[in-house]
Amino acid sequence: MSLPNRPGMTIPLPGPLHAQRDRIVELADLGFTDVWTAESDGGDGLTPLALASVWEPRLRLGTAILPAYTRAPACMAQSAATMADAAPGRFVLGIGSSSNVIVERWNGVPFDEPYKKVRDVVRFLRDAFTGEKVNQQYDTFEIQGFRLGIRPEQPPSIVVAGLREGMLKMAGRESDGAITNWLAPGDVPRVAAAVREGAGGEERELVARIFVCPSDNAEVVRAGARRAIAAYMNVPVYAAFQEWLGRGEQLAGMWSAWKAGDRKQALAEIPDEVVDALVVHGTPERCRARIQEYFDNGVTTSSLAILPFDPALAQWDAIRSLAPNAG
Repeated sequence: MSLPNRPGMTIPLPGPLHAQRDRIVELADLGFTDVWTAESDGGDGLTPLALASVWEPRLRLGTAILPAYTRAPACMAQSAATMADAAPGRFVLGIGSSSNVIVERWNGVPFDEPYKKVRDVVRFLRDAFTGEKVNQQYDTFEIQGFRLGIRPEQPPSIVVAGLREGMLKMAGRESDGAITNWLAPGDVPRVAAAVREGAGGEERELVARIFVCPSDNAEVVRAGARRAIAAYMNVPVYAAFQEWLGRGEQLAGMWSAWKAGDRKQALAEIPDEVVDALVVHGTPERCRARIQEYFDNGVTTSSLAILPFDPALAQWDAIRSLAPNAG
């Protein structure tokens, strides 16, 4: 049986977090089924979900992602169990390696053995959620005598962020699904196939953060998108992902100019085709059709991230125009 399509939105929304209750409720009214958070340099990944859990019980809540490094294993288990206890059956814990920039430069934690670290955290969480005492030597850390003191009615689902084949296969093998981003609809079958292979052919959830700017001012949108693409694609894990997806030749000029310190030229070297592949833009009707292509190609859950590149575009108008029940 195929998993249902779940249209989701990235939160928090613009503006003060305390003032977003009505907007969160309206997301459910508009047909969105999920809200997903990220954790990098803004709000943490759990507080917006805790508020959304009581503001709007129709929504499923997910993290995309919490870095595996920045919470110690026991703290990660406590955080996840608490959120699952607050919203029984509605919380999905998305974890991943994040990047060397966030983990090492910003948090001062060595970014060592990301594949093993994420795998070990997932295995530890599975052990901890049983409620039994954990005494275990994992490859990247050791746990002695920890027992989770909270037993949620339903343990959270766990999904793993994956960029490239190894992590995607591990997501399918070790967890309930995978999270990915910065990919085109045409890239989805390759990503989904890796997850399915890791799962031994079983179906798994595939969550995609999709970057969208519903504006037909292509020149303005592409200029903003180039800055975002350059910021991400010069991080090693994202550069490797685009190479794996087959965009190495298209991005080679950007990488070369960036390495040489010529940021302006680096932006100019990003082809329109890459921008149009990785960022959904155009009229709302075109954007909705493009988002549907992700679902048609194997994504089961979306987390739309609205990019405010066009100053004439109001954020909430953009969200309404992309709603599942729009049009």
